[in-house]
Amino acid sequence: MFKAETFVSSIKNLLSHPQIQHQQCRSLVKVRLKWVKNRSLDHIIDTETDLKAACLLKDAIKRSPTGFLTAKSFADWQKLLGLTVPVLRFLRRYPTLFEEFPHPRYANLPCFRLTGTALLLDSQEQSIHKAHENDTIERLSRVLMMMRSGTVPLQSLHALKWDLGLPDNFEKVLIPRYLDHFSFVKAPTGVSGLRLARWREEFAVSALQRSNEGGEMGDEYRQFKRGQTTLAFPMNFPRGYGAQKKVRAWMEEFQKLPYISPYEDSRHIDPNSELMEKRAVGVLHEFLSLTIHKKTKRNYLRSLREELNIPHKFTRLFTRYPGIFYLSLKCKTTTVALKEGYRRGKLVNPHPLVHIRQKFYHVMRTGLLYRGKDVNLIPREDILLKDSENSMEDKEEDENVDEDEEYEEFGTGDEYDEDSSDVEDEFDKK
Repeated sequence: MFKAETFVSSIKNLLSHPQIQHQQCRSLVKVRLKWVKNRSLDHIIDTETDLKAACLLKDAIKRSPTGFLTAKSFADWQKLLGLTVPVLRFLRRYPTLFEEFPHPRYANLPCFRLTGTALLLDSQEQSIHKAHENDTIERLSRVLMMMRSGTVPLQSLHALKWDLGLPDNFEKVLIPRYLDHFSFVKAPTGVSGLRLARWREEFAVSALQRSNEGGEMGDEYRQFKRGQTTLAFPMNFPRGYGAQKKVRAWMEEFQKLPYISPYEDSRHIDPNSELMEKRAVGVLHEFLSLTIHKKTKRNYLRSLREELNIPHKFTRLFTRYPGIFYLSLKCKTTTVALKEGYRRGKLVNPHPLVHIRQKFYHVMRTGLLYRGKDVNLIPREDILLKDSENSMEDKEEDENVDEDEEYEEFGTGDEYDEDSSDVEDEFDKK
């Protein structure tokens, strides 16, 4: 095991405590909660799906040796990009990013290259990647430190590239400069992966712990480090849930369970205990905290389930704790978001990459307005606003979107039935 022996011994000492052993085997009062739709987060997931697809297509065009893509080359990318429309139609929606022209040899074959505006935005994005490279390395290290073997398949990392804020071709342009942090490995099955080269103690502090280190929670955190108390997850329940006495009692009992850092060894915890469930919630909380937009697709987490040591049916953790997580079925997939990461439809602490992506989205929407017209007539200052959030359309959306606005009814039962949640079955189909 690559982790420091101090972590193994510390968790053994923690779990040998009588109070901890008691809390591993006791049962919480479980309440079945009905899923509630969150209009604000659904709106964010919907719009950022197109934004992500546009950025991935931009990267694909940049990687192409010819500097363009043909309609034939991306004909089967629709599902891969998470789009609900054909890729050709999608590219034609945004002439401010993608310039269409006929193939040099086959006049009936549409081709697409990046516009000058897209190239300028890409150069700004690369500058951000370079300026915040240390942050990227730390974030990637934390992800690997959460894994049992300290290893993640490169295929899984490529799927998470957008969410984790990794640069395109990160395994070629970034990792080789940090071989003291990472190493490339190949599994017996032939799958290539990235492994943590050295455990870094300074990184082994979760987002929940860091948020409690200072400010009003400083005294509580010092008590936590001395083993005198535990850490509580921030809760943001859908409207009405907070008034339910049984829900409050359930969450109070859950919060009283010891907090196990996702960077600590969990092999000595009873896998069927409530303590392991809280540990799994902490792992998912930390993973989402490491993402740029505080959300990711459920399938991306599923590919890492064994390495993260979370339950096979981990989707129920999201539906069981709606004060912490939100599940969305927008865009024909299942996305999970960390609720504390958002306030009034916006990220609380946006990463610099988020700002450049907002510029990208503004350019995309400008392209919709000028679709079918000569894109050279578009005022350049209109496209490259320094603060795209100040456009009138964004203001109108802010006024119309309220994060507390839900549309579906909710309810609670006497007990949580692990096999009868229709919502979980629906999420598992996606």
